[in-house]
Amino acid sequence: RGGGGRCGVCGRVSLLHLWPLSAPGPGIRAASAGFGGTGPDRTRRNAEMFLSALLLVMALSSGLARRSADLYCEACRALVDEMESEISRVDPLKMVESGTFRLTPDGIPVTAQVPYGRSEPHLLSLLSGVCEQMLFYVEAIHPVTHRLTYRRLEEPGGEAPNATPSPTDPNSSLKMACEKLAEEYEDELIEFFSRETENVKDRLCSRRTDLCDHALSMNHDEL
Repeated sequence: RGGGGRCGVCGRVSLLHLWPLSAPGPGIRAASAGFGGTGPDRTRRNAEMFLSALLLVMALSSGLARRSADLYCEACRALVDEMESEISRVDPLKMVESGTFRLTPDGIPVTAQVPYGRSEPHLLSLLSGVCEQMLFYVEAIHPVTHRLTYRRLEEPGGEAPNATPSPTDPNSSLKMACEKLAEEYEDELIEFFSRETENVKDRLCSRRTDLCDHALSMNHDEL
């Protein structure tokens, strides 16, 4: 039966019976080898391919996560720079009354004179539009750390190079990250800018929020 011939049941010659059933011929073995081999060789090759694909996915995921972390770090530091720049433009002698939670013995709220530039109404007004300044920044890669960074192209007061960027533009991504931070950390921003504080970028972006844990005590220009 294995050697082929005439079928004992139907009386006709069957191609099935003309092919040996004991082992695949050289043509079948060659075809099997072309599709990954057989036995241990194929298993090992499949495992290697799976491992390579897994490592590639992990590398891509790590790269995207690092880029996202760098984006929000840069957005935070640029936001601080722009807020400090805007506050410095206000006459430090300009004062405004600010209410406190304290009361006089007669139950009258205590008011105090505070610099207008650091008053809560002014700071809130700045936060509502400061992220537009992100349009003045351009994306770059730091030559030493190879991390994502942004550098300002224009001095404050000029016209933005791209007033209506598409969502895929780097400066648009920085602007959206800035707007998210301004909303999420509004209380912290008001707290830090309501008084003169040294190293706001480190205190806010690294220690308070952990957005720049890799950039602690580094100058913005060095990133």
